[in-house]
Amino acid sequence: MATAAPEEEVVAEEPKKKKPIVLIIGGVVGLIVLIVGIVLGTLFFTGYFNPKPPVDPEAAAEAAAAHGGGHGDKKGDAKPGKKTKDSPELTRFEYTYMQIEREFLVNVSGSKKVMSVQIAVMTHYDDRVFENVKKHDFAIRSAVMDVMRLTTDADLVKPEFRKELAAKIRDAINTLLEKYEDFGGIEEIHFTNFIVQ
Repeated sequence: MATAAPEEEVVAEEPKKKKPIVLIIGGVVGLIVLIVGIVLGTLFFTGYFNPKPPVDPEAAAEAAAAHGGGHGDKKGDAKPGKKTKDSPELTRFEYTYMQIEREFLVNVSGSKKVMSVQIAVMTHYDDRVFENVKKHDFAIRSAVMDVMRLTTDADLVKPEFRKELAAKIRDAINTLLEKYEDFGGIEEIHFTNFIVQ
């Protein structure tokens, strides 16, 4: 009979060990549910789930300019304002130009020819666009030369080559300015000198 009693005690202890593990797991799950509930409740009461009204970027820039949103710090700048011409019939935008001082000289890809161009940028926004072009001169020169280096002899004989090259250069400059200043603003590129030798 002495042997029967210890077996019952062993059997009785096994269910007690399972209950603390179940309680711990239940407590952890309950804690996680509580934390998720608190986070969702906070987001709901702060209006995170409310739909946002659409914002027109041009209207926001005009409103900022009208309320004295002038020149701020680097990334906080609003889009530069457009220059307008005084005209009784229509509101027309004034286009301004700036020639980049140094010419661009690159080798034509797969050829012994050299291409030399002088470019001017055009915008109808204010002078901040030109200030950004001057500020990022080295990066812009690199981007323009990278585009020009892709030119081949076959490209040079295309009738629309200069227009296509100007559009590619404009896109490269705008992409670079958007990366560093959050706004490009270059409308067109004009070649003031274009030589292939």
